[in-house]
Formats: sequence, structure tokens, C-alpha cells
Amino acid sequence: MITDINTESDMKKEEQSKSIEARKKLNFWARFVISMVVFGAFFTLLYLLFFTTVSETYRDIVNILVGSYVAILTKTADYWFKDKDDPEHKESQELNTTSTSTSGITP
Repeated sequence: MITDINTESDMKKEEQSKSIEARKKLNFWARFVISMVVFGAFFTLLYLLFFTTVSETYRDIVNILVGSYVAILTKTADYWFKDKDDPEHKESQELNTTSTSTSGITP
């Protein structure tokens, strides 16, 4: 009977682990796509500023937008290259460190 509980607990743990991994992949792709949109918008603004003929009033607006996008690009680079605490990583560590006796089931 204890082996049935352990097997059920292991299956539940494996299911939670798969769920966390699926969420990690989805979050990665969502963050990657958002980063590509940010970089694409920045390069589009640079193209407009340097390679097209833009009237004087719009050139000022494009200049302001390029300046603001520099700050956005800095935060995007910080996200990808700085150490960070990922909630999914913490959750998977907690799942791997908990034992079956702490899950509320008494043997």
C-alpha cells in the first residue's frame, strides 16, 4: 500500500515537472518574440532616421523615439544577460527537493 502511495506521488511529481517545463518553454518563446519585436522596431527607427527622407517635424519625433528605445534596449539586454531569479526555476527546485513525507501523506 505504501508503494501505491509512492507511485502515485511520483506520478504527480512527474506531471508537475512536465507542467513546469512546458511553462518554461512558453515563457522563453514569449520573451524571445517580445525581444525581437523591440529590436525590430529599433532597427526600423534607425532606418527611418538615416536612410529615408523624412520631413523635419517627423525627424525630430524619430530622434526622440530612437533615444527612448536605447533605454528599452538596455533593459532588454539586462534581462537576457544578467543573473535573475526565475520563478519556474525555483518551483522546479522546490519540487525536486521535497520528499514524499512532506506532501501531507503519512506513511
